[in-house]
Amino acid sequence: MDKRVAKVNISPAGGTAARGAKTCKITVPNTWMEALGISQGQRELDIAFDGKQVVISRRLAGGEFAARKLEQGHDVRLFRFFDGDELCTTIHADITDETLAAGNHVGDPVRTAFGNCEHPTWDDFLVFLQDRCIPMQRAGLREYLEVIGVGEYDPLQIIQKTAGRMAEDSQWLDMESMI
Repeated sequence: MDKRVAKVNISPAGGTAARGAKTCKITVPNTWMEALGISQGQRELDIAFDGKQVVISRRLAGGEFAARKLEQGHDVRLFRFFDGDELCTTIHADITDETLAAGNHVGDPVRTAFGNCEHPTWDDFLVFLQDRCIPMQRAGLREYLEVIGVGEYDPLQIIQKTAGRMAEDSQWLDMESMI
């Protein structure tokens, strides 16, 4: 493992940042970035902080994300979100560690799974799934679940049975396990 000591450049934040806000930057050796596959054309990184350390990794496209998670033995599901016959969003969801990679295929945010959110979180994903299901407060929910063959309110099971179809739009989901 190659290690280096770096100094943090701390400067006032610009733009619409709050009064007194600061921006912190470090310089990382180019050879490290090249080894990660970072270039002018591919500059997106995932940055994670666990309270003690910062981990920087290259942002993975959906297929690459899924392949890596499958290698780790995770339960990965592929969701395709359609509007009519047009594929609008592809979501690779790792059920094991509750992470995902999503990519839009259309420019209209109204037709995508997460609207204008380019990097959805697991919580965003759960809200999306619930939005494609019958509301939990709906009268007659128990009877509805019995009719579709689902024992309890579980958005994944409901979507598996209903494809997330709603009466008010033409959007729906295709879900498949990648195991």
